[in-house]
Amino acid sequence: MPEEMPLSGGFVNDVVRVGETVRRSAGPWTPAVHELLSHLQSAGFKESPRPMGIDDRGREVLSFIPGDTIGWTDWPKVLRQPEGAHILGSLLRKYHTAARTFEPGPDLHWRNPLAPRSGEIIRHGDFSPFNTVWVQDSPVGVIDWDFAQPGTAIDDLAYLAWQLVPLQPDERGRQYGLAEGFNRADRLDALCQGYGGDLTPGEVIAGAVRVIETEMAHTRALAASGIHPWTHFAKDGAVAAFAGEAQWIRQTYRI
Repeated sequence: MPEEMPLSGGFVNDVVRVGETVRRSAGPWTPAVHELLSHLQSAGFKESPRPMGIDDRGREVLSFIPGDTIGWTDWPKVLRQPEGAHILGSLLRKYHTAARTFEPGPDLHWRNPLAPRSGEIIRHGDFSPFNTVWVQDSPVGVIDWDFAQPGTAIDDLAYLAWQLVPLQPDERGRQYGLAEGFNRADRLDALCQGYGGDLTPGEVIAGAVRVIETEMAHTRALAASGIHPWTHFAKDGAVAAFAGEAQWIRQTYRI
């Protein structure tokens, strides 16, 4: 077997590259994720990795997507411009179009035990710049599908807006390399237009509050039950951070 090369950036799973494959920790949710990924391939969404089964160490095997991932600081120029928000909005819409024809089997389990049993769509659950792969100014991959779950399309779009616009205090934007006084309204409008223009910025902002407060409630409940990785999230201060960010959006946009 080729040498294993650890891949950085994740907080939840042990992830290594082996040749042209990625090996990741698996769990009861893995069959559901692999069914979704297989469907996406057949539906023409080529930006998702191909599922390739389970290896002899019980890890899931996925195809490796070459390119550059996005870090927590110093974003590339394209993502510091409204153009980048438009591009990712279009990519999310492309995913949702492919996912709408997916019919999960009744016996499949998703990673979050508090996720709805059914929904408008199987959302990615963590669709953000940090889970995309780029070649130059174009996204070529969407990775880290562990938190896929039934939900609504607007929840995915609102989650992306929260992270990408970002719907967060100015200091976060400075960490990403956005210019002082960056225009959130332009970035959010570009994101909504990229997605197709059928969801308004106001709807997305309200959706972001709902998504953040749901993440907060789930983290609190699942951490109290001792369920990984929510125990890690809670220990890292996620509950207080979620509360603060939801309150910032409410105050900034007078929700």
